[in-house]
Amino acid sequence: MSGRKVSIRDFCRKTGQLVELDPGRFLPLPEPYDRPEWNARLKPLSEEARKKYEVDLDGVAAVKFPRPQTDAEKQELVEKFLAGLRKLFEKENNWTFMQPLFLTMEYCARCQTCASACPIYTESGRLDIYRPTFRSDILRRLYRTYVKSGGKFTAKLTGHDIEASWEMIARLMELSYRCTLCRRCAQTCPIGVDNGLVTHELRKIFSQEMGIAADSLHKLGSVQQLAAGSSTGMTTAAFLDNIEFLEGEVEERTGRRFRWPIDKAGADVLLIHNAGEFLAWPENPEAFAIILDAAGVSYTLSSEAVGYDSVNYGVWYDDVQFARVALRHAAIAKKLGVKKIVLGECGHAHKALTVVADRIFVREYNVPRESALTFLHQILVKEKRLALDPSRNDDILTTLHDPCNVVRLMGIVQPQRELLRAVSNRFREMEPHGVTNYCCGGGSGFAITQDLNFPDWRNSLAGRAKLRQILDVFQDVLDPGHKKYVCAPCSNCKGALRDMFAAYGLFERCSILYGGLVELIVNAMADVEKPFLEWEWR
Repeated sequence: MSGRKVSIRDFCRKTGQLVELDPGRFLPLPEPYDRPEWNARLKPLSEEARKKYEVDLDGVAAVKFPRPQTDAEKQELVEKFLAGLRKLFEKENNWTFMQPLFLTMEYCARCQTCASACPIYTESGRLDIYRPTFRSDILRRLYRTYVKSGGKFTAKLTGHDIEASWEMIARLMELSYRCTLCRRCAQTCPIGVDNGLVTHELRKIFSQEMGIAADSLHKLGSVQQLAAGSSTGMTTAAFLDNIEFLEGEVEERTGRRFRWPIDKAGADVLLIHNAGEFLAWPENPEAFAIILDAAGVSYTLSSEAVGYDSVNYGVWYDDVQFARVALRHAAIAKKLGVKKIVLGECGHAHKALTVVADRIFVREYNVPRESALTFLHQILVKEKRLALDPSRNDDILTTLHDPCNVVRLMGIVQPQRELLRAVSNRFREMEPHGVTNYCCGGGSGFAITQDLNFPDWRNSLAGRAKLRQILDVFQDVLDPGHKKYVCAPCSNCKGALRDMFAAYGLFERCSILYGGLVELIVNAMADVEKPFLEWEWR
C-alpha cells in the first residue's frame, strides 16, 4: 500500500506494514537542495530489526518495542492500554490535562485547518497517517467505544466503533512518536481542539501503564537524570570539573578571570542550563557567565544533582517522571533561598518548569520562574547594563529560529528580537516567524532519539520545513563566501539543527552555522577584545 490515502479501518487491519514512505513524494526543497543527491537519505530497517520490533506503521522505529511472542502477551498489553485509556478521563488519575483532553474528544469539527498547519503532514506530501486528526480520531473512537457512556453499542450505532487489538495499538504507539508537539495545530484550530495534547496523552498510556517509552526519553533520560544528576550522565563531581575547565577557557578566550558562583545561598537568581550545553556547546554557558558577571547580576548555579540540569523529559511522555524532576528543581531553589529561577536557552525546559509546573507547584514550592530571554532583555535592553556594539557582528548575516515552547506556549516573541537587533545590524526574519514559526524537527524528544532509522526520518521529514525556511531566508547569499548564522536559543533545537546541518552539509556547502543568542551578545560586547564567536563546524 502506498499509503497516500489510509482509513482507520486500514489502520486496524491485522498484518503488514501500513504505508511505505516515498521521499520522492515529499515537498521539494529550494535550490540548491532541489537535487536528490544533496538530500538526506531515508534508510530502510534491516530484516533483523523488522523481525524484532513493532514497525508496521511506516517502517520507521522510534520506540524499539519488541514484538510480543504469544497471544497472552498481546492480550495483556491490550488490557493495560484500555486501563490507561480509562484513567485519562478520571480526575484522580489525570491531574494535568483531563479537561482540555475531554473537550478535544467531544468537539472536533474535522475542518482540517490543523492539517494545513502541520509541517510533518504537509512536507510528507499530505500522507494521511500524519494528519493531526488521524491519531485523534483513533483515540476518539476508542474513547467512545471503551470509556463513554453507552460504550460499544452507541459507538456502533454512530459508526464510531473500533476494536482494540494489539496490532492497532502497536501502530498507534509508533504514531504517537510522529508528532513534535509543536502545537501549530492547536494554535490554528478555530474552536481550540488540541491534537498535540492527544499525542502527549497517548504517550502517557504507553509509558505509565504499559512500560513502553523511547529509551532516549526514559531510560537514558528521566531515569538517568534522577539517578546520576543529569540526563547526560554528568554527576556533581563531573559538573564541578567542567566548571573549573570552563573558567580557564573563558580566561583564555577573553582575558576575563572570575569564579562561577556555585551554591551561593541567598542569590537573586538560580540559573539552570540544559546540562547538554556544558558538553556539546560550552560557549553558551560561558557566554551567560560573561554577561551576568559583567552586568553585576547576583546569581548562582547549583551543584546538587538535577539542580544543574534544566532537562525534564517527562514533560514529553510521562507525568510521574515530569513531577519528580520538577519538584527537585523547586526544592533546590527553595533550599538555596533564591528569589527566582531563570532558565537558560532550552525551550522544553521553559515549558516544563514554567507552564506545566504551575499545575503542581503550590505553597512553598511555587518559586517564581523566568525565561532567560526576558531576563536578558530587561538587563541589556531596558537597563543597558552593558555597552553593546552591533558592528562587531557585521561580518555575519543573522536569522532567528523561534523555539516552539518559547513563542507558541509562552508568548515570548519580541524580547529575543530586540536583543538581536541590539547586537546585529544584519538580522533578517524567516517566514513565517514568531508564533507561526516551524518546529526545528527535534521537538517532543526527537532531537535526542538516535535509534535505528529514526534520525533519517527526522532529518528527511520532521525538520524539512525548518530547512526550507533557512534556505529561503538566505537564498540570495547561499554561496560559501557569506557567513550566515541561525540563532537558535534552545539546546533541543540546536541538537536537531546539528544533525540536520550534518545530513545536508549546510556549513560546508553554504557556510551556514547555528548557535545560541548569548554567544552573539558577547561577540558584540564593546570591551571584549577578541571575537568570542568561533566560525567553525562543531
